[in-house]
Amino acid sequence: MEIPILHEDNHLLIVEKPVNIPVQEDQTSDADLLNMLKQDIKERHQKPGNVYLALLHRLDRPVGGAMVFAKTSKAASRMSDKIRRKQISKQYIAVVRGLPEHESGQLEDYLVKDRRKNQVRVANVKEAKAKKAILDYQVLATSKGLSLVKINLHTGRPHQIRVQFASRGYPLYGDQKYGSTVNKIGQQIALWSYQIGFDHPVKEQETYYTSTPPNQYPWNIWRNQLFV
Repeated sequence: MEIPILHEDNHLLIVEKPVNIPVQEDQTSDADLLNMLKQDIKERHQKPGNVYLALLHRLDRPVGGAMVFAKTSKAASRMSDKIRRKQISKQYIAVVRGLPEHESGQLEDYLVKDRRKNQVRVANVKEAKAKKAILDYQVLATSKGLSLVKINLHTGRPHQIRVQFASRGYPLYGDQKYGSTVNKIGQQIALWSYQIGFDHPVKEQETYYTSTPPNQYPWNIWRNQLFV
């Protein structure tokens, strides 16, 4: 599979993750993005031996879009520090069912993950292992009972966007895990890693990398806004 490259230098590799591919090897033993990219670097640059490539953050398997990897240990260390310090901005776009009560706002919850079921739920602040989850959102447009939403993450909890919207009655289009009553099997979840921004770990200049979702339903309802 050809992985679109958004940017590559001696320190970083930014790619567009295809949907329905795990970011790293899991119990399914399906081909994963990290090993695919290592093999691609090895072949393109004719590198002998093992290729160093560090996974810095994750996307759920059904989600596509911009992801950044580190090609050196120095870049990995500096980027990991930026993530800890919240110096990396992550912007997503999603299509949710329904019209959120407010055109923009902040969602704050405490979430708990059931690792056995690989499922997350909203919990009480005092519950053991509950972790705070915060995001800002803005409704960009609505049509036919669907809303196009821009999301800025303040925290990176598992399934955070999916759970926070679903818990308020606005499940993401195509999300069978958290919207099984309104979504059909076979529908692709409409959640996309749209933009990642940070200061380059070595060159220090501010950089932004953008990935556009595929020109297909439901994204193409707003083709004039997304595909210009």
